[in-house]
Amino acid sequence: MAFGWRCTGVAWPGDVPRLGWSKGAERRVSTLAYGGGLGFSAVGERHCVGARGNVCPLGAVVSVRSTGARCPECARLDRAHSVAADTLLDDPRTYRVYLAWFGPGLVKVGITREERGAARLREQGAVVFSWLGRGPLMAARRTEEVLRAALGVPDRIPYARKRAVRGQLPGERERLAEVVELYGRAAELEGRGWPESLERLPLGVVDHGGIFGLDRAPRATRSVRELVDGGVVVGELVAAAGPDLHLAVDGGEGEGGGVVVLDTRLITGWELAAVDPAAADDVRVPLIDIAGGGVQGGLF
Repeated sequence: MAFGWRCTGVAWPGDVPRLGWSKGAERRVSTLAYGGGLGFSAVGERHCVGARGNVCPLGAVVSVRSTGARCPECARLDRAHSVAADTLLDDPRTYRVYLAWFGPGLVKVGITREERGAARLREQGAVVFSWLGRGPLMAARRTEEVLRAALGVPDRIPYARKRAVRGQLPGERERLAEVVELYGRAAELEGRGWPESLERLPLGVVDHGGIFGLDRAPRATRSVRELVDGGVVVGELVAAAGPDLHLAVDGGEGEGGGVVVLDTRLITGWELAAVDPAAADDVRVPLIDIAGGGVQGGLF
């Protein structure tokens, strides 16, 4: 079965987002720029993206609303090699523990491979973060568990909650203050449940509001629920955070315009055909209110 170019999602190796593309063994990357147009249409059915860089042997069709875009077998294989699944207990690499802030009261603790730097934080859409410590995988995992319990913070925050607060972020000083306070509480635990093999790192708060474009972009009020065959997404990129692209669309507020969020995890597995943003003015995909309202008529 021959396919055209399929999106593999957004990556943040640096301070700008990049869209990945695959067609068989071929790979491409599109660097995105705020103020630039983005336009494509979905073709046919959505297929499994495979696991660990391998093509799905079944070419399975997957749900249009799945953010993983994997069939059950490929999902199992992918998770079997995941740090989050605690299946790599003998991993010799160094890991870092971090605090990530997504909005008022939305803070999580997590771990990432040291060699990846802050890419994992950008991929999650962390507006502010600070490193806490570094060391072996199991020491990092143990510290993560201790901090979750002591600070009362989770290790996961749903993207729907992140989007709901992203348009109402406080100023930089206020959002940094919450991370500084939690870092102080975490540091007090050193020697009391904090593994000796995990080195505590000094406070170094980083704010991503600028590179995400959130401090200057209009507030997004709706998000794409799913793609459909023939559905078209067209808009001007005004901000991005993690896998989410914030697109300004034509029309006045309440008339099909405003800013809409596209979770690029929903477009993986689709064959996408380029659409000229300047030429498309009658395009539709289903949308849903970010604040938790009902589904609206599709518009872009």
